Amino acid sequence: MALLLKTEVKVMKHVKRSNRMQVVVSCDNNDKVKFVGTNCSGEATAQQVCSYSLGVLDKETGVLKILPIESNKIFRLEPRFDDEVKRADEIPKVDEAEEKKEKTFQFSTKKSERTAKKEKALRANHDPKAQADLNSKMADAKVNAKALEVGVATTSSARNIPPHDLSATIPQQAYPLEKIILKGEWRYLLDIAEILQEGKNITPESYPVFVCNRIYKIDEVKDEKARELACIYSYINHLIKFKDKHSMDGFSSPKHHTFPNILTQKFNDMFANIESKRLADDKRDLLISYVLVLTLIVDNFKTEFSDIAEDLRMPTGALRPHFEYLGCKFIREHNITLATLPAPLKFPEVRVRRRR
Repeated sequence: MALLLKTEVKVMKHVKRSNRMQVVVSCDNNDKVKFVGTNCSGEATAQQVCSYSLGVLDKETGVLKILPIESNKIFRLEPRFDDEVKRADEIPKVDEAEEKKEKTFQFSTKKSERTAKKEKALRANHDPKAQADLNSKMADAKVNAKALEVGVATTSSARNIPPHDLSATIPQQAYPLEKIILKGEWRYLLDIAEILQEGKNITPESYPVFVCNRIYKIDEVKDEKARELACIYSYINHLIKFKDKHSMDGFSSPKHHTFPNILTQKFNDMFANIESKRLADDKRDLLISYVLVLTLIVDNFKTEFSDIAEDLRMPTGALRPHFEYLGCKFIREHNITLATLPAPLKFPEVRVRRRR
């Protein structure tokens, strides 16, 4: 005896999106199997490359009717058990980011692929698994407390200055000269000493005004000290010429200047900008700091800086912050402003502007 099954068809619409429909076909049997289909998944969401029609033939009248069917009205019914049937609002959504990533790697350029990889690396910080893995690795890492103390002492104020000693008790030890001009560089700084030995004059056409105004100091000291002073003058000259070479306002100044190879390599490593011929702002400030420290050494840590400001092509007011970053103070003597270097070094605090 055949068993007649009662078929039940339900059509449901999405609460928020009325164009989304779900059809549930169930049979009255003990298998508890339902057939579910939606118009927002499967063939209904595929690109409509052709049209569908349904032909209805009336045999009595001999009339054939062709009825068009839209693609999103096609439902593919899939068997589901009761606990697997999902409502329309529970249909899993395709992750747009993942879909975009797949298309990027399939069809885009190498530049787009690199950009996508960088974005993925940035989003990795929000990945719980990656964060847990990072925390486990950091837990096993050893902390060098001594290195942290040194780092805080030297970089907490974000200084862009030459090598210095915070524990120095006299100005002569605050900025050690042997760490600014290295041992192997002195032999290449004898140009001024050789010119003076030949009885020639040091002129502003070839040397900075600061050097020309203080060339007399070489005659006031003895042999070894005089040679050291002449080398410092030469080093200042090379620094200023290197700055002019990489700036727009003084590029013609070092046109006929010759840099020793050892200093060219050193200055390129310390100050040059790989991406541009112009010095970066932080590298330019570092070069200026080197020049100002050497002027302090020459003037016994009490210097009048109007001439070096002229050599650096800067107003004297613009040099004051650079001296302050080096730990200098300003005094007035005979109506002239002088920059002095007290010891031990005490740098000004970095001020952080608050947003209003």
